[in-house]
Amino acid sequence: MKVAVSGKGGVGKTLVAAGLAYHFSRKGLKTIAIDADPSPNLGLTLGLSPEEVRKIVPISENKELIESKTSTGVPGVYRLTFTVDDIIQNYAVETPLGINLIVMGTVRSMGSGCMCPANAVVRSLLRHLIVKRSEAVVIDLEAGVEHMGRATAQHVDYMLIIVNANVKSFETAKRIHELGAGSGIKNMGIVGNKIENIAQQEAVEKFANSLGLEVMGLIPYDPIILEAEMRGETPLKYPNSEALKAIEHLCNKLLTIRNT
Repeated sequence: MKVAVSGKGGVGKTLVAAGLAYHFSRKGLKTIAIDADPSPNLGLTLGLSPEEVRKIVPISENKELIESKTSTGVPGVYRLTFTVDDIIQNYAVETPLGINLIVMGTVRSMGSGCMCPANAVVRSLLRHLIVKRSEAVVIDLEAGVEHMGRATAQHVDYMLIIVNANVKSFETAKRIHELGAGSGIKNMGIVGNKIENIAQQEAVEKFANSLGLEVMGLIPYDPIILEAEMRGETPLKYPNSEALKAIEHLCNKLLTIRNT
């Protein structure tokens, strides 16, 4: 199962990505979580301490790794073809929840024409994870699909666009939908997060309908999540959280879709 999670900053996409990875793992799937957000926080939500997260060098900033993969010995010329399976083995960080985490770091957008070595390594690694690996893969994206070229995006089983019930998140979601469709992602759906009442639910449903997308899930506002984050704890340690129950329901729905 390969799931990309995107949305405007602050809508809670990292919680959804971590929650999905957690539930995939609990169901017996070997799971890799990829943090592809410019402000990586997925490790914290997966139970790593701030100190452990700060020690992680993103793939795009690991100069020694990038040079070993792309250098030809000729200035300005580098390899575009190289193996990346060893990166998963050597640079994935095991989290307390048993989920392997890879922090990608920032890359230039796919429309910018950037063909730098760091970009090449990140793209190749992401494509390998999505196209060739058999694990469940959950990607916490920035607000867009810049990390994925078309050949990679086409192999994502589902793109979830996370929104809150407000116009700003809806506008970002529209753009993500356009980018996803242009990249060849066939299955996309809306997830409403931090939903407090019927009016907010209806706003999300109306927005999803305007794009012709299904509402894949509605995650209620949950003070347990806020309190855990205020204490610097992973919210995933609170199984009675209504938000996490909703994310588990979303996980089950995705697995059912994959198996039909």
